[in-house]
Amino acid sequence: MCCSVGFARSLGLALVPLAVCSIVANLLLLFPMGETQYLQEDRLAQYVWYFGGLGGGGVLMLIPAVVFITLGKCDCCWNEGLMMCGSVLAAVLGLLGAGYSFVVAGFALVQGPLCFTSLGWTYAFEDQSGRYLLEPESWSQCLQPQNIVEWTVTLQCVLLGLSVLEVVVCLCQIGNGLVNAVCRPCCYKQEYSLSA
Repeated sequence: MCCSVGFARSLGLALVPLAVCSIVANLLLLFPMGETQYLQEDRLAQYVWYFGGLGGGGVLMLIPAVVFITLGKCDCCWNEGLMMCGSVLAAVLGLLGAGYSFVVAGFALVQGPLCFTSLGWTYAFEDQSGRYLLEPESWSQCLQPQNIVEWTVTLQCVLLGLSVLEVVVCLCQIGNGLVNAVCRPCCYKQEYSLSA
């Protein structure tokens, strides 16, 4: 049990910086190139307002992180199986948050940023199904905010990567928790039968 709880705690500690980085990346999307005017003028892409990194990969991910880190703080032996089952439920919640962050970032990359072009404020790459990502020479059609395509693509790719890492961590805890919850009673039965 000690090993599985220690492993869960280390997974929780790994989730904290991932969640914080997701929150920061999402907040940076609100301020293209560090400027506030586009937020004030409501010139941000629609998927920025879905807060995939802030809500799903960030705040929601802190719930399983706290659950994992605090595992085993109670010395009551009778609740150890329930404790691991609770950590599995928290990991499932984390999977949902990371999945939401991944989906929002993916759709945002496919749509592309809202920018000012020769046609006015528009989604210049919306009808390309993400092909613009492989054609950096076309990014210059976005005149304002300056370098908005690079800014958006970089931050959305960071959110995609962070959400994948969060999924891996949560899956590890699901495996850890289920194995411990299932095997622990079996081990106790064997110990009881050996001592009888």
